[in-house]
Amino acid sequence: MTLRAVLAGHGMAELVDTAELLACELVTNAYRHSAGLAALRMRAMEGNRLRVGVWDTNPEIPAPFDRPPGALAPLRAPAPDASTVDGGRGLLLVQSCADNWGGYRLGDDLFGWRGKLLWFELASRPEMVRAA
Repeated sequence: MTLRAVLAGHGMAELVDTAELLACELVTNAYRHSAGLAALRMRAMEGNRLRVGVWDTNPEIPAPFDRPPGALAPLRAPAPDASTVDGGRGLLLVQSCADNWGGYRLGDDLFGWRGKLLWFELASRPEMVRAA
């Protein structure tokens, strides 16, 4: 709900559906694969882009986020007989729907942040904005 309100308030309403889907995938992974805290952060970037980052305490970076930011990995769809409980589809969605994405480990810093940060970017396209 907050993501939807923030994007609408900043003239990026056309990104809401994709941003909610991808943010949900990253937050779900943080919840499922981390025993500690997690946080989501949204940031407006130059060029009408939105960056959403999800931090958690697990330092292991899953594929395809273990590659340099935005580097395309071969899309590997789960086996047709794989159950949705097995997972494996969420990061595939992020990779295929985001304009840019990446991840990096956070080491010991002054404020005690550890773990990893996974992020994605979406570009706001003026031609997609609906007239109010």
